Amino acid sequence: MAPRVHTLGVISDTHGLLRPEAVAALQGVERIVHAGDIGSPDVLTALARIAPVSAVRGNNDRDTWAKAIPETDVVEVGDVSLYVLHDLHELDLDPRAAGFAAVIAGHSHQPRLEERDGVLFLNPGSAGPRRFKLPISLARLTVAGPRVRAELVTLEIAK
Repeated sequence: MAPRVHTLGVISDTHGLLRPEAVAALQGVERIVHAGDIGSPDVLTALARIAPVSAVRGNNDRDTWAKAIPETDVVEVGDVSLYVLHDLHELDLDPRAAGFAAVIAGHSHQPRLEERDGVLFLNPGSAGPRRFKLPISLARLTVAGPRVRAELVTLEIAK
């Protein structure tokens, strides 16, 4: 029997701006992971209308509402565990040794997808206000049994 396929939306660095293009790109996911710099509790409320949300606090999430949001999180999906933090430079564990299939981080606003030592490292980029000439993006993560795949999604923003 084929393993159940789980699809997650991964978003980061919204900085208080949840674009309609991001909402559209997240439709149909069963869970959303926000990798920090949320910017406003309204972003989490709107994302929760699409699917359950797991979120971590970013370096700019300093207001009272953000104090209840953890700095790191472990998201269990099917047969795998995902480690979520905002700034990859603050990773203080060996994800492979700890049994994580993927590490999800934001902070740099640069979309990035790579595999290191059998662990997927995913930065969905920034879905919020544009920074420099970086794309506006998010990611879709697919889990099937022990396998994890990700796809970066560049959002076409109306000018």
